[in-house]
Amino acid sequence: MGRFAVITMTDRAAERVREIVASRENAHGIRLGVKKGGCAGMEYTIDLVTEPNPKDDHVERDGAHVYIAPEAALFLLGTEMDFEATTLRTGFTFRNPNQSSACGCGESVELKPADLKALAEARAAGAA
Repeated sequence: MGRFAVITMTDRAAERVREIVASRENAHGIRLGVKKGGCAGMEYTIDLVTEPNPKDDHVERDGAHVYIAPEAALFLLGTEMDFEATTLRTGFTFRNPNQSSACGCGESVELKPADLKALAEARAAGAA
């Protein structure tokens, strides 16, 4: 049975995570979180992980490791993480079902927490 994953990664996102990790010494992956800020209320945060936190949710795809901060899991449940390089911006993008609005720059979003019961049930099913 597949392990429960808070988020999913596209091939492009996994490839970019692997590139980041390969270019940094002692890197295990990246850590995804959310913080209050920006014009819409919240921003995604991405940090390099050198020492995984056992409290984090962990998602792996083809050797690319993404850790999700516990306080962010409710806001990120069901999110697809992608990577895009366009003439306007290069970076990770997030298709998040919990997002109710975003500002024009795309850097700030309004997120509502997912149902705590749904997260608990999904985690229990993944552990089975």
